[in-house]
Amino acid sequence: MLPNVLKIYYKETDDIRDFVLFCRVDRQLSQVTTKGYREHVQRLLRTLNKDPLEITKDDLRQYLKGVQENYSKWQYVYANALRSFKVYFRDYLDRGYLVDSFKFPKIPFYPKRVPTKEDIQRFYHAIADLKGKAMYLLFATSGLRRSELSTLLVENIDLEKGIVIPRTHSGATKKTWCTFFNKECREVLLEYLGKKTQSNPKLFPWNSREYGNMFWRKARKKIALKITPQTLRDWFCVEMGELGVQDRYIDAFCGRVPKSVLARHYTDYSPERLKRIYDKAGLKVLS
Repeated sequence: MLPNVLKIYYKETDDIRDFVLFCRVDRQLSQVTTKGYREHVQRLLRTLNKDPLEITKDDLRQYLKGVQENYSKWQYVYANALRSFKVYFRDYLDRGYLVDSFKFPKIPFYPKRVPTKEDIQRFYHAIADLKGKAMYLLFATSGLRRSELSTLLVENIDLEKGIVIPRTHSGATKKTWCTFFNKECREVLLEYLGKKTQSNPKLFPWNSREYGNMFWRKARKKIALKITPQTLRDWFCVEMGELGVQDRYIDAFCGRVPKSVLARHYTDYSPERLKRIYDKAGLKVLS
């Protein structure tokens, strides 16, 4: 049985520390991506209990076979592990022959079911505390990622203009644009900030344990409905699309890299234009 991804923390060796530096400097990977690669490689080394230069292709084959057998949605774990191994063995150790024959699995398509606005409203009204309500509305009206909102400083939002500028991403697949929040969110944010007593510069100070046990879990239990920050991000995208906003602008609000040539090179992403597009859509959550 392979060890659980979330419960394992290994002592870093000099080789692993050098690999992390390689990912950050040579490959220009984000901190989050680098952390994932490091964990997969550490797990492999601990499981095989071998020097990295002594690992064979059959060792990797048996390890990945174990992934297939021990995870229900193994394709995701397999793909992430293989992606990590290709960077580690092929790029870092220059032993590409070990991983060249392994192919990425086909990821099954599961159609998303986004909650209705009524469900989004029911969950909001099930939240007991003001801080939770402010966080919830900011997620729902801005399209922010959980990691972006967790690091957001008070100075990163403009309450008068309703604008949010998340802190910069360091990787190549995620970018920092500006996004916005509506009047409903602004009113709750003003009330929350008026009562915020902590001197912490973060907009929503919390630790990981508090985050997992605060309003999300209580509200889910209260109304038997599961909504997460990712759910709200998905709902934001679908709702903005139904309100007529073009995909490339939704991508900009959500901090995604433009996909098409038109979106990359011939689209104005100035805050002024994005603000006009956002306001014209008239996104509402509570009414």
